[in-house]
Amino acid sequence: MARDVGMVLARGLRGAAQLAGCPVDVVASDWRSWASVTFAGARHRLSLAAPASAALDHWLGTLAEQDFNLPGHLVADLNLVTVRRGGALVEADLEILTVEAD
Repeated sequence: MARDVGMVLARGLRGAAQLAGCPVDVVASDWRSWASVTFAGARHRLSLAAPASAALDHWLGTLAEQDFNLPGHLVADLNLVTVRRGGALVEADLEILTVEAD
């Protein structure tokens, strides 16, 4: 189930970036199941790559505030962990917690 959520999450990130004018590629992703006393879900780690631009900087800066449509799940936490800049390319690492929603 978390793998499907991870795929939908990656598509959602790519779509949101495209709408913001800064297309990104998901170059790596991984997930692991997560649960608390009251919630079940998954922790996702994604690495994105994109051409450097002001639009990308703005999108990354506001990413934690965005809503994502994940049927049956919601994004409970999103952290921009690392941003690496190498010439015209930016790579960003994200950690995202999704939880199952009834």
